[in-house]
Amino acid sequence: MSQEQNQPSPAAAQPDRRPPFDPSRMIGIIKRKALIKELAAVYHGECLAYCQELLELQKKWNEPFIDDKSPDDSRKKMKPPKRLKKSR
Repeated sequence: MSQEQNQPSPAAAQPDRRPPFDPSRMIGIIKRKALIKELAAVYHGECLAYCQELLELQKKWNEPFIDDKSPDDSRKKMKPPKRLKKSR
């Protein structure tokens, strides 16, 4: 047990191994972040357009169906017969 207490913990034994700060890497990170924001804005715009379309379709679905044609117009117009029937 005394040996375990004398050894430092593994986390404390390993020094910080991060690479030194490199400003050129920051430029790439900033560009990627800007591209991600642009892509998110495009997706957001598309989402809003789809939501608007869906809302319009839902409103249309909830409206009662109204037939624009009057009952007389909907019937097939009868053509006069080519031959007249003989009257008896």
